[in-house]
Amino acid sequence: MIEGLLMGLAAAVTPFNLMMVVFGCIIGTLIGMLPGLGPMSIIAIMIPVAIGLGDPTAALILLSGVYYGAIFGGSTSSILLNAPGVAGTVASSFDGYPMARKGQAGKALTIAAIASFAGGTIGAILLMIFAPALSTVALLFHSAEYFALMVVGLSAIAAFAGTGQVAKALMMTLLGLMMGTVGEGALSNMPRFTFGYMELQSGFSFITLAMAMFALPEALFLVMNPARAAQGDAGKITGLRISRSEAKSIAPVIGRQSLQGFFIGVLPGAGATIASFLGYAVERNIAKGAEQEEFGKGSIKGLAAPETANNAACTGSFVPLLTLGIPGSGTTAILLGALIALNVTPGPRLMIDEPAVFWAVIISMYIGNLVLLILNLPLIPYIAKILAIPRNYLIPFILFFTMMGSYIGQNNSTELLILVGFGVVATILRFADYPLAPLLIGFILGTMLEDNFARAMQLYSGFDFLLERPMTLALLVLAALLVLLPSYRARRARKRAEGVADGD
Repeated sequence: MIEGLLMGLAAAVTPFNLMMVVFGCIIGTLIGMLPGLGPMSIIAIMIPVAIGLGDPTAALILLSGVYYGAIFGGSTSSILLNAPGVAGTVASSFDGYPMARKGQAGKALTIAAIASFAGGTIGAILLMIFAPALSTVALLFHSAEYFALMVVGLSAIAAFAGTGQVAKALMMTLLGLMMGTVGEGALSNMPRFTFGYMELQSGFSFITLAMAMFALPEALFLVMNPARAAQGDAGKITGLRISRSEAKSIAPVIGRQSLQGFFIGVLPGAGATIASFLGYAVERNIAKGAEQEEFGKGSIKGLAAPETANNAACTGSFVPLLTLGIPGSGTTAILLGALIALNVTPGPRLMIDEPAVFWAVIISMYIGNLVLLILNLPLIPYIAKILAIPRNYLIPFILFFTMMGSYIGQNNSTELLILVGFGVVATILRFADYPLAPLLIGFILGTMLEDNFARAMQLYSGFDFLLERPMTLALLVLAALLVLLPSYRARRARKRAEGVADGD
């Protein structure tokens, strides 16, 4: 391994490859900041540029830089505008945007930058140490285990339900699962629930739904409440630095979520989205008292957890890609196509046949995360000044980016009608105090849940996979615990409060 590291270091620190790291990080960060233009889009656009380089090492370093740069920068629009254009940064808006509304936009961006850097760097270290061994672990996961993993992801609804809102969160999750069934089914290519509209044959677009659930209602709220639009509290940019006590508070969160996010990213098909949702859910469930109540209202732990987890998962997703040749997400599937186009065959022999490519990519991740931190931290005061603009002037920009992101995702004007329709419904649901995050979780995980469940049923003759696959059963038990634990804690707290009242 030492020999491979030295070989990768020699390849990664050449002037040209260093330039590719910086270029990829800048492009990825800028694209990540624009809602609607995720890493998949820009990597697909950059593939001809990468192939034109001729050098597989430089090409993969460039595309990798774009990938984690986009995830790194994707938190900006989530925090400042509540417009998450990348699935992996949806959870960052749950506490990042309330922090921005409180006038802590600079602090939120600082925490996001530090958490992203830590998650990516620790993930790169774990990738270097565990890549060969983890490739065998990933092979143990079949359709049954992936189905159970999706159920664990759905159990995160408990983390997004406020006091007495578990039923509402469950209803919204079921609605998201139902919306995920629109389009072609997992067992056949026949369209379902499209009502004869060709535009719905491929289902609803995630970008459109994310914008409709978060960004558009925010703009409509500002239109309907001019006093809120004109208020200047959110525009006061103070406290760009985090205190020592805040750093101590988020340090354990970053440590836990770096490990959890990386190992979730290792699993093909899991990726940054599930890692960020689970990271948020776990940290909320283990928080106690006032800290738990702060989640969803501007908790620094609630922001640090998904930001750390999604960046660590991005690094972890390179394990199945490089060691097994299995793409762990849509983005790594595009990277796999780029590797094949460059005559590099990812798989168990990559470390033997192309050690320079394998180790240079890992070394470039260290360098890339450092570049991203250096690029982003000095720019935070300037990026945060977006909120210094009176919010009634921000309304057209929010609407523009929302419409643009939705249209670019499908190149279909029907998406704009769907966006407006869902946006109005989401605004009504917000007035009725229904949580919108569970709907998006149900939609994102629903399709993967259905696909893997259908394959497991075919392979194991019905529900036999629950008994034949102990790992599946263990994951389902974990999901049940994640759902029941918050209810148990709330019930115990209520009994304790009643006991205190009786004692008085």
